[in-house]
Amino acid sequence: MFRAVKALFALTLFVFSANAFASYLPGAKTMYSQLKLSHEVSYDKFEKAYNHFKTHKDDTSIFTLIDYSKPSSQKRFWVFDAAKRKTLFSSYVSHGKNSGSLYAKDFSNRVNSRQTSIGVYRAAETYYGKHGYSLRLDGLSKGLNDNARKRAIVIHGAAYAHPKVISKTGQLGRSWGCPALPSYLSKKVINTIKNGSYIYAFG
Repeated sequence: MFRAVKALFALTLFVFSANAFASYLPGAKTMYSQLKLSHEVSYDKFEKAYNHFKTHKDDTSIFTLIDYSKPSSQKRFWVFDAAKRKTLFSSYVSHGKNSGSLYAKDFSNRVNSRQTSIGVYRAAETYYGKHGYSLRLDGLSKGLNDNARKRAIVIHGAAYAHPKVISKTGQLGRSWGCPALPSYLSKKVINTIKNGSYIYAFG
């Protein structure tokens, strides 16, 4: 009986804490201004991501935004900590080889398409694979990215995602659909966003 009461209290406290956290967060315009994103991230994409995050968040204050409408020669991957009003990471990120060259123009949820998928993801568990330390993703947008597991769409590090590649070719190398990050940064990002945070990928 005591254990049941204790568990119920813990659950109630968790729900209250999550709701309280969401309630004290400012609106999208205020957060956008506090993060000083006007020269980096379009407001409309940030607003969509942030409002979904506020509505659906649970025990993390962190969320990620990817803007594939930008060329791969520009930073288009950001990790935010809403509680701290801070941008934790701002990075280059690769797109799928069949999505386009400098720009990702074509998107797919199809297995073996080697194209990038857009939509809402939840960061899941980590593992070591052919690309080293990697992060599995669960696609939450039906028809857009819900085949992420079947397609092995994960976040991982890659030499072709290093900014030095841009100085040689004018763009990053491309993946088979994964959002590949520079190898020097990928582990830090993965450890920050793993196990439940939301990722918002826009085209």
